[in-house]
Amino acid sequence: MKDCKVGSYVIIDGEPCKVISYAKSKPGKHGAAKVRIEAIGIFDNKKRSLLKPASATVDVPIIEKRKAQVVSVSGDMAQLMDLETYEMFEALIPEEFKEKVQPGVEVLYWKLDKRVLIKQVG
Repeated sequence: MKDCKVGSYVIIDGEPCKVISYAKSKPGKHGAAKVRIEAIGIFDNKKRSLLKPASATVDVPIIEKRKAQVVSVSGDMAQLMDLETYEMFEALIPEEFKEKVQPGVEVLYWKLDKRVLIKQVG
């Protein structure tokens, strides 16, 4: 917990989140120092907080950053093909990329377990 920094990624309530604030209290008469982390979910944009002793451990998500090509677009979903493994999969198109995501365009995506998030277009 004490090694966490603003901008790093942690798992809170089973959801990968980006740390937006970090506060550490001093050790008191009756206990160890505590750490409060405020974070925003990567996939759902919900704000979450975590309060633990500074000596506690926190899970860190394994994020694969990869490139893919858009094969087709259907509503809010895009069918993507990984440029290294040629694996085909679908991903939800974020609001800010709805105009830019077209068939044939390359995208940068993040893969966490079975979940995929489009992070950059072009």
